[in-house]
Amino acid sequence: MKWVQALLVVLLTTCFLASSSPEPEISYFKQVRDVSISAPRHQNYLVVDAAIWSHARPDLSDLRLYDGATQVPYQLISERAATFAQEIEAKIVNLAQRGDHTEFDLDVAPVTEYNRIHLAIDHKDFLVSATVSGRNDLPGTSSVTSPTPSTLFDFSREGLGSNATIALPVWSYRYVHVRLSPGILPKEVHQATVAYLQEKKGFWTPAGTCQPEQTNQKRNSVFTCQIPPSMPIDRVEFEVPASRVNFRRQLSVANERGVPIATGSISRIRMNRAGTTAISEDLVVNIFGDYTSKLTITVDNGDDPPIPFEKVQPQSLERRLYFQPQGKTSLKLYYGDERLTSPVYDYAKFFREDPSVTQAQLAPETSNPAYKGRPDDRPWSERHRVVMWAAMLIAVAVLAVLAIRGLRNKAPV
Repeated sequence: MKWVQALLVVLLTTCFLASSSPEPEISYFKQVRDVSISAPRHQNYLVVDAAIWSHARPDLSDLRLYDGATQVPYQLISERAATFAQEIEAKIVNLAQRGDHTEFDLDVAPVTEYNRIHLAIDHKDFLVSATVSGRNDLPGTSSVTSPTPSTLFDFSREGLGSNATIALPVWSYRYVHVRLSPGILPKEVHQATVAYLQEKKGFWTPAGTCQPEQTNQKRNSVFTCQIPPSMPIDRVEFEVPASRVNFRRQLSVANERGVPIATGSISRIRMNRAGTTAISEDLVVNIFGDYTSKLTITVDNGDDPPIPFEKVQPQSLERRLYFQPQGKTSLKLYYGDERLTSPVYDYAKFFREDPSVTQAQLAPETSNPAYKGRPDDRPWSERHRVVMWAAMLIAVAVLAVLAIRGLRNKAPV
């Protein structure tokens, strides 16, 4: 009886035994690229291109840099745009109408630095300019005026959106004086907030091509886009002739199964009223990293003529692999091992982007001449499941027979 129980324990332990994380070996990678380095004493980076997306793991965890047989640590970064801002309400003082226009002061304390002022204006369909000046005391002290007035607008009637944000250089003045051109009454200015907006530029890689479809949909313009395998799509950018202005079009994006994955709008505004011009443009729709081999983009034209797009371009957020060449002018990038997990380097834990970072160049992709394929290192139980389950069933059956026999042989009380 005991030997059967021991056998069952061994079988169960073997069945659920997990193999350790696979180790990288050059002979296990299917693809290799030569890396040329022009600044071997400084931090470098590589850009993940369509070839890497096509043959590496979808999560890029099998990328490895080698100097001979030695790994070179790296950090993989997505170069997305970033905005850092904290809005704080400013106190509005001296709000009044001066002649035909509205003026007021903002007390921005306790904020010490700011470069944006957002106004809450209870008014529709307007176009005004805002002139601002900064000073440290009220009243009567000398002030510094921002050289470029900001344009504030609301084009609800035309369906072209609105803007009530004043852009500034980085200021630290305690008080800001705001003068609005005619069109806004003091009672319509309800609130003001200030913020220090920090923006990091995003970098993008073209991902596929789009062609217009010939359809019977009179109100819609439809584009079909072919996407490289395994390449994530993060946004679509539209190029429109500079002469085409004052439009706003709703659109939707569907994947290869026809499932909607994004909606949004594109617009360009060039409006002039009473000598004030509003300029605004947004020709990008975000998708947020969807994997698909095909996109279908439908632009709703309403009753307006279609926009003559110069180009419709899907884009992938640029992924960069940062590393220190340590004086080397050439390395090799390997990938194409589906068993590998992401590496863990001290370099990544303490990574900081160097302002003088330089882009290294990748040679065309080639098959790894040393490739032999990874051996089947799964546990014995994974490689022989039929035998394993048969042995388990036999052990269970033997236990059942022994239990029944023991019950029969038990003497009655």
